[in-house]
Amino acid sequence: MKLKKKYIVPVILSSALVASSFTATNVLAQPTDKTWNENANVPIFVKEKFAEKRTSSNASNALDYLEENEKKTGLKNPKKNLKQKETEKDSLGMTHVRFSQTINGVPVEGAEVVVHYSENDELVSVNGSHFPGVEEEAIDTTPSESVMKAVQAAKKAVEAPEQLEYNPVSELVVYPFDGENHLAYKMNVNFLGEKPGNWFVFVNANSGEVIDQYNAIMHADDIHQSVGTGVLGDQRKIHTTKENQSGQGTVFSLSDESHEGLEGIYTFDANDGEIMTHHSASWKDEYLRPGVDAHYNSEQVYEYFHDEHDRNSLDDNGMAIISYVHYGDNYNNAFWNGRQMTYGDGDGLFMVPLSAGLDVAAHEMTHGVISNSANLQYRFQSGALNESFADIFGTLVDADDWEVGEDIMGPDAKEDGRVSLRSLSDPSKYPVNADYVPYGNGEGKYPSHMDEFYDLPRSLDNGGVHINSSITNHAAYLIGEEIGKEKLGQIFYRTLTVYLTPTSNFSDARKAAIQSAVDLYGEGSAEAAATADGFDSVGIYE
Repeated sequence: MKLKKKYIVPVILSSALVASSFTATNVLAQPTDKTWNENANVPIFVKEKFAEKRTSSNASNALDYLEENEKKTGLKNPKKNLKQKETEKDSLGMTHVRFSQTINGVPVEGAEVVVHYSENDELVSVNGSHFPGVEEEAIDTTPSESVMKAVQAAKKAVEAPEQLEYNPVSELVVYPFDGENHLAYKMNVNFLGEKPGNWFVFVNANSGEVIDQYNAIMHADDIHQSVGTGVLGDQRKIHTTKENQSGQGTVFSLSDESHEGLEGIYTFDANDGEIMTHHSASWKDEYLRPGVDAHYNSEQVYEYFHDEHDRNSLDDNGMAIISYVHYGDNYNNAFWNGRQMTYGDGDGLFMVPLSAGLDVAAHEMTHGVISNSANLQYRFQSGALNESFADIFGTLVDADDWEVGEDIMGPDAKEDGRVSLRSLSDPSKYPVNADYVPYGNGEGKYPSHMDEFYDLPRSLDNGGVHINSSITNHAAYLIGEEIGKEKLGQIFYRTLTVYLTPTSNFSDARKAAIQSAVDLYGEGSAEAAATADGFDSVGIYE
């Protein structure tokens, strides 16, 4: 029995379920006043009306096309400045070649271009974004500062504890920021504790100074069939591992290795860092209930992505699905930190244990899917899309309604009219934090249209990731009401995994969703029309 598994997986983005209006633990250090060059990042969307057949759907032919169509795409010298990242063939027979923009082989942060082929090797479209002009600068891509010094600078900047659960991970990048292009170490510093963090810190690779930083904490041997009781009293059938231990008799653990191709589903107790165990196959004790729900819901979300989208776990490669319960003290939040789901028990008044919500588990696990596909940067519009896709798939897995978090609200919240965290059907039913109100044009409610967009600074909710997400949430609701949740899921999954790139904005998402509907259901289809209408209705245009 594997009670103390060690998991080292690629470090990726993470998120908390609830905006900072509900918790003060999301921001550990104030960002600088300078800003990342968001507007300098130029989007690309080229669709060929008369697609030319290529000899093969590969990277070489894609680069030939990009070089032949430099004026159309705006990409200069693509054979020199683009590096193949991955090539994937989907269930429709289409092939998608993803490139990173590079300088001397060093990736430009956030710049990706995807070339799409039809099943007949026709190059049909190109999308993504790039930083024009970067390749013309004489950027020295050889760092003079050591990685170790960069690690220390990053840890100091975010007030990280001395002991970290995971070693910091670094990548050398070209980072466009504040009108300059910096050679930087992109450091990921990840820790739990009282104020959990999944920080991305950009340290100048020549001077050792911190350029920029943001917290991407996204605020879920013998296989045996057990039964348990969840937080709300629901009876759950869960897969556990049974072992006879010397001197202890039979022990059951929340370890599920019954799914072929999946490393496993494991649920830990944050109080001792161990996989939860019980002396019986009947898990009914009060303390065990959050673990029962986390374990059960993890399997439900895994099966949704597997059965509906042929995806094998969060990374599509069978990575272990790990949850921690009983985190913190009266912790009213849940988050994905790039490696695992973590659930607080709530304070019993505003929230009950957050693992009770299937849509909460789906929300957090979808952040893992996002991190392993589009990898949407967790700030401003790309971050709002990150949150929005997590909310949308939360309501697709927990398909009874269009609310997120309706099962985790405590008695005081319900008495105060807060019966869920967010609503896709009626975002404006809830107010935003008072700090956000001056940045909007509405009445201090969650927005459902671009006319009500909150132009928040990065120091508030990472630029509105939990607030402005409700605009694209509402677009998804309108589309889903027209064509049904199953088709909505197919369109938005394809949008996320095929077309979106790290810096995609709302307009990019509209184009990608419409193209996904066309791919799946045909040009001029009712599904493509409904998708366009949904985005139109919330004021998101090309």
